[in-house]
Amino acid sequence: MEMVLDVYKRPFDLRYPVVCMDESPKQLIDELKVTIAASPGHPAEHDYEYKRCGVCNIFLACEPLAGKRMVTINKRKTKQDWAYFLEKIAAQYERAEKITLVMDNLNTHAPGSLYETFQPDKAKALWDRFDFVYTPKHGSWLNMAEIELNVLTGQCLNRRISDIEVVRKETRAWEEFRNNKTAKVNWQFTAEDARIKLSRLYPTLES
Repeated sequence: MEMVLDVYKRPFDLRYPVVCMDESPKQLIDELKVTIAASPGHPAEHDYEYKRCGVCNIFLACEPLAGKRMVTINKRKTKQDWAYFLEKIAAQYERAEKITLVMDNLNTHAPGSLYETFQPDKAKALWDRFDFVYTPKHGSWLNMAEIELNVLTGQCLNRRISDIEVVRKETRAWEEFRNNKTAKVNWQFTAEDARIKLSRLYPTLES
């Protein structure tokens, strides 16, 4: 935990950007009956019945100090999907010497996924672009990308959507809007705070 918090204390540096990455499923749902449109004083009305149309996966990466983020919508969440998203992140920061990537401990988030997707030379070159920093088990809230995912859901995807292409179109518009605003995350929680507020999680040493 404190390793992640120390990473967040680093100043903005174009050569060594700190990027947070997370992913989340989005259920595709279609209406079975016509929705009653909203009117003054009355919200839109949806029937409780709906049709499941599968699930898509949201990959999101953000650089909190720069106010930048990128989103990719995939049909699946395989090792290969994650590896291709890392390739996209690396291309976005092609001038960086090393990218610190904060993420959770999902089993697909491992260097082996790169070797299962690319030829060994490319996998090694891509691996060398990153310094992986993992949030602790049950500590995914330390990943600032979760904050961006919550904003994305609240501002863009918090409704029934049946088509993955609509999800992609909506998230592209949201991504452009947020990036144009250079919306940043004002992270205040430090290792010193953790030692006080989360003292129960630290081992107790006998004097």
